[in-house]
Amino acid sequence: MGMRSVVPFGPQHPVLPEPIHLDLVIEDERIIEAIPSIGFIHRGLEGLVDKRDFNQMTYVVERTCGICSFQHGMGYCEAVEHIFGVDVPKKAKYLRTLWAELGRMHSHLLWLGLLADGFGFENLFYQCWRVREKVLDMQEMTSGGRLIFSVNKVGGVIKDIPQEQLNIILKTMDEVEEELKVIKNTFFEDYSVQSRLKGVGVLTKEQINALGAVGPFARASGVNVDMRLTGYGAYPDLEFAPIVSTAGDCYARCYIRTMELFQSIDLIRQVIGKMPSETDLFVPVKGNPDGEYFMRVEQPRGEAFYYVKANGKPNLQRMRVRTPTFANIPALCEMLKNTELADVGLLVLTIDPCISCTER
Repeated sequence: MGMRSVVPFGPQHPVLPEPIHLDLVIEDERIIEAIPSIGFIHRGLEGLVDKRDFNQMTYVVERTCGICSFQHGMGYCEAVEHIFGVDVPKKAKYLRTLWAELGRMHSHLLWLGLLADGFGFENLFYQCWRVREKVLDMQEMTSGGRLIFSVNKVGGVIKDIPQEQLNIILKTMDEVEEELKVIKNTFFEDYSVQSRLKGVGVLTKEQINALGAVGPFARASGVNVDMRLTGYGAYPDLEFAPIVSTAGDCYARCYIRTMELFQSIDLIRQVIGKMPSETDLFVPVKGNPDGEYFMRVEQPRGEAFYYVKANGKPNLQRMRVRTPTFANIPALCEMLKNTELADVGLLVLTIDPCISCTER
């Protein structure tokens, strides 16, 4: 047995944009154990139910995370809508699904860029973020916000997307798809990329299931779970199947997210092609919620829970969010065992961590 020491990793680190802190127990250059400590940016968002009513909480929940903000608002609204027993207009479901998939695209492109930056491929980083700008432009054009849309409300959405904007989105998706094909070739075929990702940080399907990991992280190890199949929003009307790999390494996680970008483009085309012509965007919600419900949605990073408990007052009794990164941290700590210290930054990046989500 070699000499053991504990190396603190984060919360500030040149490779990681996220303030995650790990105490790494290392023997020579090999990691024996990783102990996480979280809580550096805890903001007490769930406690704001005392100060904000159930409508205002829509905007608070959106700010759980800047990257995946739209689906936070969507998940929360759907939970409250179930308590009220209201059926949201079909048009609103389609618009929510369109915005959700745009959000997934910008999140995955952001992650691909950060991954490229993590192994020192600066050009690839700029290329991914350049393409991401086009997706952000679509979000800004349709909602007015680049990251935080604020278009969800309990009962539906507050904005329509006119046909000319839908046409612009379709045209932009064609451009993005062509540029993604070039990026895909680099990620999948470049030797330097493969040497850093293949066979690194392998987790088996059994380990993933035992540790409760979710999202692309789980699907890369052969776990066929995707909350979109539960049938919220417009997903029951769309044709798609979860993208799954069995390799379970960093390369597989990169593969899943890259292919999900093409899947999102396909889903956006389907949504626009089937967009209902009705003009109703929301159902008026009367009174205050009374009851409890929990909603599950597929965030870009995986399954997210929204639990809402109400007792007939304007302010909720309890609102709870459990985000994908929170579920993925135990599997991350398992994955770090027996890996090289030099690979830690890359391995943490491959779960696509969102610490502001984790520390609500």
